Amino acid sequence: MQHLLLLHGALGSKDQFQSLIPLLKDTFQVHTFNLHGHGGHSLPESSFSIELFSEQVARYIQDMNIGKANVFGYSMGGYIGMYLAKQMPDKVNKIVTLATKFYWDEKTASKEVKHLDGKIIQEKLPAFAEQLQQRHAPTNWLTILDKTTELLINLGKNNTLQLEDYTSITTPSVVLLGDRDKMVTLEETLAVYKQLPNAQFGVLPGTPHIFEQVNLSLLAYLIKGFMK
Repeated sequence: MQHLLLLHGALGSKDQFQSLIPLLKDTFQVHTFNLHGHGGHSLPESSFSIELFSEQVARYIQDMNIGKANVFGYSMGGYIGMYLAKQMPDKVNKIVTLATKFYWDEKTASKEVKHLDGKIIQEKLPAFAEQLQQRHAPTNWLTILDKTTELLINLGKNNTLQLEDYTSITTPSVVLLGDRDKMVTLEETLAVYKQLPNAQFGVLPGTPHIFEQVNLSLLAYLIKGFMK
């Protein structure tokens, strides 16, 4: 049975995949884990970065004796998967991304970090604040916000993967986007898809950026159809 590694996004955790796993476990040996600082995983001494998270994924693949893993990455998880495919192609068999923001500059980062203001979240979205606290306990969720803010600002200053980098990622890939995603643009997604030498592109209907609102049956169908 093939191995499938599910990578969560920024501020997320492996628990977000609980409803997806039953739809995949008949086809794959499914692996999930929390990136550094997320879902109760200990905080790293260094700053959050795509490089740091990718090294963590590579270590997991090695420690679990997986060989080459199939990877599904949601949002930042997809970016990590692509970076891993470029830097360590021997670790990745096939990759599917969903709702991954590939384009970063200082203006884009400045816009996105406005959504990571802990004070505003507590005042206007108390239920979300409580969700984040429970998700990342015992780590204070405000610390995760601060480290994620730093990550996005750094991406804005120097995008880890430039558009031309994707031309060298030969790993078979599917790049997916929800048609109602207000964070990720169709233009940036198509731009990356067109650079990838061995890729497919798809749009999920009626789908916003939030993973909890994704049609999981459709997503699982697409993942299995591509990776089997």
